[in-house]
Parts: sequence; C-alpha cells; structure tokens
Amino acid sequence: MLTIIGAVFVLVSVIGGYLLGHGNLSVLFQPAELVIIFGAAIGAFIIASPPKVIKLVIGGVKNILSGKAYSKDDYMNVLLMMSEVFSKIRKEGLVSIEADVDDPEKSPIFSKYPKFLSNHHAVTLLTDTLRTVMTTSIAPYELESLIDTELESHHEELMIPAHSINTVADGLPGLGIVAAVMGIVITMGKINEPPEVLGHHVGAALVGTFLGVLSCYGFVGPVAKNLEYIANEEKEFLNIFKIALVAFVGGAAPQIAVEFGRRGVPGNVRPSFLEVEEALRQIRK
Repeated sequence: MLTIIGAVFVLVSVIGGYLLGHGNLSVLFQPAELVIIFGAAIGAFIIASPPKVIKLVIGGVKNILSGKAYSKDDYMNVLLMMSEVFSKIRKEGLVSIEADVDDPEKSPIFSKYPKFLSNHHAVTLLTDTLRTVMTTSIAPYELESLIDTELESHHEELMIPAHSINTVADGLPGLGIVAAVMGIVITMGKINEPPEVLGHHVGAALVGTFLGVLSCYGFVGPVAKNLEYIANEEKEFLNIFKIALVAFVGGAAPQIAVEFGRRGVPGNVRPSFLEVEEALRQIRK
C-alpha cells in the first residue's frame, strides 16, 4: 500500500509541477516512446534473466505490493515458540521433539504459530538445525558457522530480484535516450515542415529522455531498493533462530537462550524483557 502511495506522490509531484509551469499535458502522452522504452527494458530483462530469476522477481514484487514486514508480534511469537521447544528438550530430551521436527504442521507446538509455519525458510532452518543437533555431536561454534552458511546463501538468493531490477533501472535512462534519438530521426525527416510542427516533434522526442530518467529514479530504482530492504529484513528475522539455537546448544537455559534471541531483534520491533516474561508466564499457565 505504501508503495502505491509513494508512486502516486511521484506522479502528482512531477505532473503537478509541470502543470504549474503551464505545460501542455498532452505533449507528455507519447505512446511510441513508452513502447520503445518499456518494451526494450522488458526484453532486456528477459534476455538477462533465467526463468528462476524471473520467478524470483515476480515474487519479490508481490511481496512489495502485499506490504510484507515483520512486526513485534512476529518476533514475539518466534521467541515464545523457541522457548517451548527448548523447554521440552530440557525436560524430556532431544528425542521428544523428533515427531515435531519430522512433521511440523502436525506438531502441537508449531501448530500454535501459523505465521511461522507459513514461512518455509524459517521452518526449514529450525527443523534442519534440530535434526543436526539430534543426530550429531556438533559444537556450538560449528553450528553457528553452519547456520551462517545457510543464511548467507538464502540472503544471496533474496538479493537476486533487487539486483535484477536495479540493472533494469540503470538501463532506463539509456533507453530514454534511444527513444529520444529515434524521435529526432523522425523529426529530421520533417525538416521542411513549419517551425511549430518541428517544435512539436522535438518536444515529443525529448519526452523519451524524460520518461527514461523518471522511470529510473522515480519508480524502478526505488522498487529495487525496497526489494533489498525486504531481503535484509528476512535475514534479520532468520538470524534470531541462529542466535537462540547456538546459545541453547552451547548450554544456556531455555529462558537465557530466548533472551539471547530477543537481544538480536532490531530495536524498532524488539519486545521488551518484561513483555517476553509476561508472555512466557501466560504460556505456562
């Protein structure tokens, strides 16, 4: 929603300023320039992107439009869920969570947190790590390195849409110039026409440069930056699992391991110590 509002602000500001300068709005409507610039941009994107990248970009754009963002409640639920998992392990042993790990959707613990279950990467990270802990005697520092490798790999994949869209944005001003040059070529073919006709065609040609630059810095570039923020936010969210798991495997009590995780939550969405403590009391009742 905020993305759409931002796009509206860009259009209103640019067009409004143009009209305040007594510009002729009909001059800006140049379908041929739009076809040249955006048709070429889409074609170049398809040439540069394997099918996997195209799917990732489409999914990333959907995330932008849906306004996906992790809230304080999301982090709180993760902390509470891991507290339950750690407490069960501490009381009944690692074997007690084998059924939960093998079938998370039927787990009495995980089923309480549908938002977690809907996050495929979070579920995979947690269950795979718990399987590793159950089947091997891995040291905490080795576990941390192992999870870091997975997080880095996942983050690089999440950054692919941002890099791809940014490449398109970088090319838009150049494509705008291509459209402008083609407009000038058309204008030169009408060199015998009256000055007002030539002026109209020159203005139409310059609209190509205008559209290329505006699309780059007003729309496509900001979309790429938004995708980058989403990728970084996902990494921050998954990092909480790593911090808490490493602390617990290192010998920390469940409550201390959860506190380690809480300290890793970004400050603007971090639950307070008292909020987590109160929520844990409610679970134990």
